Amino acid sequence: MFARKIRVDYIESEGAAPVPAPIHWLDNFAMRSFTNDPVFDDTLPVADGLLEIGTRVPLDLLAERLSDWCRRKGYLAPGATLQIREL
Repeated sequence: MFARKIRVDYIESEGAAPVPAPIHWLDNFAMRSFTNDPVFDDTLPVADGLLEIGTRVPLDLLAERLSDWCRRKGYLAPGATLQIREL
């Protein structure tokens, strides 16, 4: 089910070194009560900056929704970004 490994890094500002996104960000996002989207049921946070996801989770949609969610929760400051890539 969780066949894909995903790296999620937080970049505070342009030129800053990426750091792993805290697991509590990933864990809160992965809870259905926060996303309200069944496609994200196939996400499993395993460590800071690491998610395992199922094959039906579109990476571009995950990046869009996770970034938006982190911004709304106040985790991402203006100018900060998330870098999401498959390992």
